[in-house]
Amino acid sequence: MSSALIELEDYKLETSIGAYGLGDIRPSAHILDLKLGIRIDQVVIAHDGMAHVFDYDKLIEEINIIAADGHYETQERLVTLIAKACAAHLAVQCIEISLRKSPVQASGGSIGVRLRLNEVDTSALRFGP
Repeated sequence: MSSALIELEDYKLETSIGAYGLGDIRPSAHILDLKLGIRIDQVVIAHDGMAHVFDYDKLIEEINIIAADGHYETQERLVTLIAKACAAHLAVQCIEISLRKSPVQASGGSIGVRLRLNEVDTSALRFGP
C-alpha cells in the first residue's frame, strides 16, 4: 500500500489549556505532533514548485491562530479544532494528532490526547457540522 505523510513533531504551541486551582501545577509547555496522510501526487511530483505540493506552512499558520485564540479548558477541544483545520484541506486524507502538556506534577511528566482519523472520519469531519 502506498502512502504519503506530512509530519510535524515537537511543535510548541503558544496556548493556554486547563482549569487550575490555587497551588496547582500549571503546564508550561503544550507540544503538538501531527501526521497527515496526503494524496501521493502531492509528494511524487514531475516538476519542482510549491504549486505541486501540499502547503503545510499555511496549515501551521492556521494552527497557531487557533492555539492563540483564547483559553481552552480541555486539550480535546483544541485537538478538535486542529483536526477540523487539517480536514479542510482537500489533499489531507487522514489525520493523527497528539497534544501533550507538561509538567503534570512538580516531579515532571507529560499527559496528552491522541486522535486518529481514517479517510472516512476525515471526510466526515470535513463535510460535517
